Amino acid sequence: MSLRYQINIRILLVSSAILILGGSVAIWQARGAVSREIDSSLNLAAQLIQLNFPQSQQAAFDVDTWLPRFVSLKQTRHLNIQIKKPAGEVISYTAKQKDEADAYTPPRWFIHLVAAEYPQLEQQLTTANGERITLIIQADPLDEIVEVWEESFSFFISLLVMTLITFLAVNMAFNKAFKATAVIVDALKAIEQGEYQQKLPDFSIKEYDRIAKAINHTTHMLDITHKENRALTLHSLEIQEEERQRLSQELHDELGQSLTAIKVMAVTAKSNKAEAERIADAITGICDHLIRVVRSMMRNLHPLILTELGLKATLEDLINQWATRNPELKLNLSCSDEVDGLEQKITIQVFRIVQECITNIVRHAQAEQAIICLEIMPQATSGKQLRLQVTDNGKGYAPEQIKMGFGLLGMRERIKSLGGEFRLQTGPQQGMNIIATIPLK
Repeated sequence: MSLRYQINIRILLVSSAILILGGSVAIWQARGAVSREIDSSLNLAAQLIQLNFPQSQQAAFDVDTWLPRFVSLKQTRHLNIQIKKPAGEVISYTAKQKDEADAYTPPRWFIHLVAAEYPQLEQQLTTANGERITLIIQADPLDEIVEVWEESFSFFISLLVMTLITFLAVNMAFNKAFKATAVIVDALKAIEQGEYQQKLPDFSIKEYDRIAKAINHTTHMLDITHKENRALTLHSLEIQEEERQRLSQELHDELGQSLTAIKVMAVTAKSNKAEAERIADAITGICDHLIRVVRSMMRNLHPLILTELGLKATLEDLINQWATRNPELKLNLSCSDEVDGLEQKITIQVFRIVQECITNIVRHAQAEQAIICLEIMPQATSGKQLRLQVTDNGKGYAPEQIKMGFGLLGMRERIKSLGGEFRLQTGPQQGMNIIATIPLK
């Protein structure tokens, strides 16, 4: 069910309730008005009869003179006046004009709802010629009902017109809103297809304009992330190809040449027994060199010590290697023994992050000291988390000058792949502080 349909249904229900309530109130007020008007006319007639024909006075009166004057009173227009003669003949008098008699008659249901039971007045009178007659005065509310019907009908028409105007105004407002919604939906469909350059226009409606700006900001961030991921993927493929090329080159230069030399020496030793001892020593030296080359290649591909001795020993070995090659940089490691019980997928990622951090410090930071702190600590909500912090006292950078190079992007993506958070704090001449937290099961 669409929003437009739901809104229209609710407007219709509310309008119907207003019409029913307003109609009930109008009928109730009309019924009261008719009753008050009829009671007033009957009371006036009774008072006039009492004034003109008191009970103590039994004098005769001229019907033809008094009755037309009485009927001509405006207040008697709601009364039906009759004279009943002794022979049973009934003569009716009315104050209504001819055009009023032909006036529009309200619906029967309205007359039934508004009308009520009204009393009837009877007065015994003696005419001038001594005839005893009966004056009968009955309520005739039709004229008053016509008036209240016209007022009620006008009220209903006004209420209906107001309802229609409200309905049209609401629909016009929602038509404008639905157009904006359609524009937003189309933009979201385009974004879903990867068109991150799609931008929403400014809307005159404040709420939709805020939504559009939020979507535009989200799209901008998605575009940046998409470009970063694509660049990181390409960089990873380039590194992979460079690694393969380097391994191929090392295998060709080191293993290929060394194996060729060993083969030549072996052939020489076979033909020249006197040089066997010297050739054996040379082959031994070549084999030792090959062992070092293979170990270096294996360390670069995957440190076996990480699997055999754990993360703490691997980090200590990594720091010792960098300290040997860079004695001017003081590296400190603070690591608890608990990290050796982490999952393999976490340990290798943490090792690569620390490796990248130290590489960046050596290449760019111009630092004299760096501290690597790795610990397992409780989370704020539940469970535990691994917290890695790498701090140096190098030159640092202004936050707006930091360019997320492939090293930082790679570290951030590694942390995200583990469901963690990656933060970077730095400032000019304030060094750099990298903090990563990884939730643990």
